[in-house]
Amino acid sequence: MKAIFLKEINSFFSSTIGYLVIGVFLVICGLFLWIFNGDFNMLDQGFANLSPFFLLAPWVFLFLIPAITMRSIAEEKKQGTLEILLTQPITKWQLILGKYFGAFTLSVLALIPTLLYVFTMYQLGKPEGNIDLGVVGGSYAGLFFLSATYTSIGIFASSLTENQIVSFILAVLLCFLLYFGFEGISNFDIFKSEAYSLEYFGLSYHYKSISRGVIDTRDLIYFISVIFLFLSLTKLNLEKENK
Repeated sequence: MKAIFLKEINSFFSSTIGYLVIGVFLVICGLFLWIFNGDFNMLDQGFANLSPFFLLAPWVFLFLIPAITMRSIAEEKKQGTLEILLTQPITKWQLILGKYFGAFTLSVLALIPTLLYVFTMYQLGKPEGNIDLGVVGGSYAGLFFLSATYTSIGIFASSLTENQIVSFILAVLLCFLLYFGFEGISNFDIFKSEAYSLEYFGLSYHYKSISRGVIDTRDLIYFISVIFLFLSLTKLNLEKENK
């Protein structure tokens, strides 16, 4: 698994992919949060608040993470190297997890420079430091689990096809449906009862729950379960390829 992981990391940074992904994420967030006028501009909030960033980041990751993962398995299929990997003395789980953690590491590296936003808002607070670091920490934890989930969905989409563009579109669609779809459907109040609200099955509900600064085991179990589900589905696809 370590060899696969290092191969993925090297492939990202030996080309422009890794730098481009991190750069695009930071440029988009920087423009919306600091330059463009609008609801996401943190300087227009009137108080030290990072909530615009944590509202914007999931939507940027919705496209960037599928762009990272679209080549993970699809490219191996297209080049005919997947069959070689599957015959190596490694398990399918080691292959999947190596690629998964390689892609996930890149998304985490994209988040690290945004800690500068925390420092900036901390300094701009009146008085200085007038910012709820507990909520900030919880929101970063939410982004951590959300990006981990997006990555598992992207790896699964990449295992379905050898076409990277198709993989990207499938991953974006699945991520969007899981993040916003259930919440959108629940707004119709189909069951006329909050107890049966479909939003509980969506990523958005659990992301917002963690972002309040309280780590609930139910949210952790949800994210871990979704990640395991999509990685398991990826393993099933690889088993079909190996037959």
